[in-house]
Parts: sequence; structure tokens; C-alpha cells
Amino acid sequence: MASPRPILIVDDDNALRETLAEQIAADGEFSADGAASAGEAEAKLSSADARYDAILLDIGLPDADGRDLCARLRREGRRMPIIMLTGHDSESDVVRGLDAGANDYIAKPFRLPELLARVRAQLRVFDNSEDAVFTIGPYMFRPSAKLLLEPVRNRKVRLTDKESSILKFLYRAGGKPVPRQILLNEVWGYNSAVTTHTLETHIYRLRQKIEPDPTNTRLLLTEGGGYKLDPVAAFV
Repeated sequence: MASPRPILIVDDDNALRETLAEQIAADGEFSADGAASAGEAEAKLSSADARYDAILLDIGLPDADGRDLCARLRREGRRMPIIMLTGHDSESDVVRGLDAGANDYIAKPFRLPELLARVRAQLRVFDNSEDAVFTIGPYMFRPSAKLLLEPVRNRKVRLTDKESSILKFLYRAGGKPVPRQILLNEVWGYNSAVTTHTLETHIYRLRQKIEPDPTNTRLLLTEGGGYKLDPVAAFV
């Protein structure tokens, strides 16, 4: 199972934010972090180790209109799904939110299952879009294009469909080791004709493409009867 997908909740109502974070994280599918203002949200997003797959953004923040923050994040190139949360649900409010770059708009009070369903729907769309870009070591990973870009060396690494799926699943595991059989099932499905040797072959070829020294792996590591990805590995 993949590690929880991190969501940033931006809302100045402390009780609501903390309750929502607890409820969102309850079944292990998501993890939640919170910010009480636009400034705090931007600080968290700018952190070197920041990784948020989606943002739940209240309109009425103490230091900014959430729609202005949304528009600012889009101008900065942040493409993760943003869902606006608000007590204002008139047509003009919805239009303003969507025009600011929000992916969806949900009025308070809302039912948690509906909110989570909308988050899942937006993540499915995003994960398969051209906008989905993940940082892995020195690379920018574009799963939809099956491509790794290495800006420092102006290099492109083309991946096969399976190689891209392996990297994507390991990235979603958040640095935790994934057993070979689970990775095999996730990438190839429950196909009895496919063995762990097939996976090992693909891992070998993938390392030849992405590791500066495939004999001394730093990105794609063998651990605990499986593999893990160190997406923040620094290359000298």
C-alpha cells in the first residue's frame, strides 16, 4: 500500500482545521498538515522538503482572500489540485474561485465523504495530466510523458511504461520500502505469468538510466525484501 498522500489544509478556524485534519488522516489514505493564514501556507509550501499533493483552501483568511492566494500559487507554477472551502456558494463566488485557478469548490458545511471523493477525483485527473511533475533527486519526473528531465546537465531520460509506473509507485510510497510482490502486483497486475525476476530486470535497467553509478545506488535502493526511492538524494 502506498504511503498517505499529503494534503495542506489552509483555514483560520483552528477547531475546524484540526478536526478536518484528524478525519482526513483517519483511514491512512491521506495525511494532513495545516496553516492558519496565507502567509503560513506559503511558508510551508516554500520549505525545501515540502510535498503536498493537494490543497484545501478557505476563502476567508485573516491576511488574504483565498482566491488571491490560489491565483498567486498558480502564477508561481504550482499545479497540484486546489479545492476551495467556503460558506459563500453563490454562482459569482464559484466563478471567481474557479477563475482564480481552483479545481473545485465546496460549500461549508460539507460532508467528509463528499470532500474526500472530490479530492480523489482531482488527484486522479492530476496524476495523469501533463502538469504532474515530481522531483526525484536531480530529476523532474513527468509520468504522463514517461520522461525524466535533468536540468543541470540539460539531459532527458526516456522511460518505458513499466519503468515510469515503478518510479511513480515508489515515489508515492514516500521513501518507504515496497516489497517486491506488492510492486509487481501494482505495476503488472495479478498476472501469474510474471515473476519477481521480471521486476528485478526492470529495476536493473532503470538504475542504468538514472543512477550516476549503478553499482553504488543512491536513488533506487534495495531494502527490506523490496525497493525504495530516495527522492531527496543529492548528487555531487
